[in-house]
Amino acid sequence: MNSQAEIDEHYMRHALLLAKQGEALGEVPVGAVIVKDGDIIGEGFNQPISSHDPTAHAEVVALRDAANHLKNYRLTDCTLYVTIEPCTMCAGSLIHGRIKRLVFGAAEPKSGVVGSNNNSLLAPHFNHHIEILSGVLAESCAALMSDFFAARRAARKG
Repeated sequence: MNSQAEIDEHYMRHALLLAKQGEALGEVPVGAVIVKDGDIIGEGFNQPISSHDPTAHAEVVALRDAANHLKNYRLTDCTLYVTIEPCTMCAGSLIHGRIKRLVFGAAEPKSGVVGSNNNSLLAPHFNHHIEILSGVLAESCAALMSDFFAARRAARKG
């Protein structure tokens, strides 16, 4: 049987593929996958630009997909894999969705709230707490983001 680390890397690779789908559409390359009992039940990539929806972050898209799959807004016993550390909106959404476990790749020093700027998920006043694992395939996740923004800067100078 595969170790938990191998399982986490497997699903993070899937999230990276989703991030690349978003990048192909001109979106910031972030991908997210939700897994329950070894099955992918939700997935998404950033799409606020193409959908004209400021809430269409990869995590929220994946949460909506998983909730539709389960026909329940409570996603208990689910793990969310996302390539980049969640923002405030997404962290709150994970709490409200009752995600059991969050696995993310690279830190997001500008807007991440699961370690970079604080850890919103560990606030004691919340009635739901989430297990957190960071740094899974962090180099690949960070490189995807930095390459994307480097290409954007180069295109502007063009």
